[in-house]
Amino acid sequence: MDQVLRAKMALLPSGWANDVAVRIADGRIADVIMRNRDMPRSATTVDVLLSAPANLHSHAFQRAMAGLTETRTGEQDSFWTWRTLMYRFLEALRPDDVQAIAAHVYVEMLEAGYAAVGEFHYLHHGLGGASYDDPAEMSSQIAAAAVQTGIGLTHLPVLYMRGGTDDRPLEGGQLRFGCEMDRFLRLLEGAETVVAQVSTDATTGVAAHSLRAVGVEALTDAAQLRTDKPFHIHIAEQSAEVVDVLASHGATPIEWLLENMNVGPRWSLIHATHMSPAEVKGLATSGAVAGLCPITEANLGDGTFEAGSFMQEGGTLGVGSDSNIRISLSGELRTLEYGQRLRDRARAVLSRDGSTGRTLFDAACRGGAQALGRRSGAIEAGSWADLVALDSNALALEGLQGDTVLDSWIFAGDDRVISDVWSAGRHVVQDGRHIRREAIESQFREVLSRLRAI
Repeated sequence: MDQVLRAKMALLPSGWANDVAVRIADGRIADVIMRNRDMPRSATTVDVLLSAPANLHSHAFQRAMAGLTETRTGEQDSFWTWRTLMYRFLEALRPDDVQAIAAHVYVEMLEAGYAAVGEFHYLHHGLGGASYDDPAEMSSQIAAAAVQTGIGLTHLPVLYMRGGTDDRPLEGGQLRFGCEMDRFLRLLEGAETVVAQVSTDATTGVAAHSLRAVGVEALTDAAQLRTDKPFHIHIAEQSAEVVDVLASHGATPIEWLLENMNVGPRWSLIHATHMSPAEVKGLATSGAVAGLCPITEANLGDGTFEAGSFMQEGGTLGVGSDSNIRISLSGELRTLEYGQRLRDRARAVLSRDGSTGRTLFDAACRGGAQALGRRSGAIEAGSWADLVALDSNALALEGLQGDTVLDSWIFAGDDRVISDVWSAGRHVVQDGRHIRREAIESQFREVLSRLRAI
């Protein structure tokens, strides 16, 4: 059945407009009608209607360990000490745990204003790397969580082969990630089968974990798989990683990737934190998406992405929640801008045409859609009906119009200003709350209770 939404104010590709009607059919935006006062009685009325961005990078299972790694464990903590704790946590996770955790993560994403997620999925196997009867068992759990919550899904099975650039074997928790190419292909095919059953807007892509975890030959082979689908890779996240790759490859990670791989618009380079000016320009002109996760990057002490110069070069970026330590669309955008301000000792660093909030929001819509291979990111006919509505009665938005609404949401408000979210026309958040939150939260609590008792 068609749905009709009526917005008092909406952000369209042409700019802000008042009294806009949007008709949704088969999950897509069928029509956008301006100043139509003859709406059917069944029309749903909202205050401020926006395109809902995609979360381009998530490791859903890590949400269950959020807040548990904030204690110093050595002289200087870093990503690498955090990773050691993450591997210990992996020893306790079962397939049904993964579904319960992912479902709650996706509820939180939807309530934060995301309509779709790119799940960078490398937790493939049982303890010690033992195969499940179904090699795509863990992908099936992610697919089930997407069905349960109604989020748009781009599932990205990850190739993970070694423990470092020195080709050392996987060990400990890493064994649950590991695949040689034949095993990975079986897993990928199984994942494609289960994701095809989720919804018409769900899809898959391919990912390689990093230059640390995948050798040159295997990375080349992986990048040639499913060339009509997204391809994602972690890159240049940590200073130690840059030093390691430089020693083993004779170039820094992004320099090597741009020189040796056909990096283009289907690629998403996740983090890309440590870049030279030449690499910034090279990545921007490649057309690839820089996948930024500012809250996680701040939490892990990764460093600050060169967003200002990257955007000046015409680069495309989007945001994701990565470790899911804190799930907030407005928080990711705010942290991205604040990182630039702290580094440059300036304000409105990423602003274009006046409004910083508008610049950040437009970038997240565009980059997220490209990274997920999803026709979304704009309120226009033919796009998936990925939409988010804001409550203009929220104190942060009181009396505001146009781009100032975005500025105030991102820099002065929080997720409480979100009233409704649609993912491919599925009205999954109503009055600020996911329609299945209670049952999904209950399942998540049970998992947390068991994991935290171990």
